[in-house]
Amino acid sequence: MNQDVNQDLNQAFRQAMRQMAGGVCVITANDGQERTGLTATSVVSVSMDPPELLISVNRTSSSWPVLEKAGRFGINVLSREQRHVAENFSGKGGLRGAQRYADDDWSQTPEGVWLSRRALAVFACDIEKVIEHRQHMLIVGKVIRISVLPGGPPLTYWQGQYGSFAPPATP
Repeated sequence: MNQDVNQDLNQAFRQAMRQMAGGVCVITANDGQERTGLTATSVVSVSMDPPELLISVNRTSSSWPVLEKAGRFGINVLSREQRHVAENFSGKGGLRGAQRYADDDWSQTPEGVWLSRRALAVFACDIEKVIEHRQHMLIVGKVIRISVLPGGPPLTYWQGQYGSFAPPATP
């Protein structure tokens, strides 16, 4: 394929993917010396027994070396009220590393995984498998700890914008 066809296909792919609404999560990582994380809408259930989740992280992300060294990570399912957390972890405003944890209530598990006390659900995972694919690392995490917390509607992402899902009104 020539360069123009590739660019057209890539642009069409971006536009099509923006049609998929997704829940917003923050992936956290801590290697004992450095704490960081990233915002993600690509968290996938892989297995129920044992419980496993898959995340995709760009190899050039500043979070990847920390996550790889840590051998474990957290997944925080954000509520509508945590839009600022999603923006912090997306690097908006130039925040890096531990600065991204500002403005939320965090706790650390005995294993060293950082989890939000305000998220709708949190998972602590041990890295089970890493698959390198093009510019991304596909990471399968074995869930070692779960908490479901009370909260309002989830934070969603669609068409490049944050939003929320509201269940239909009951008659």
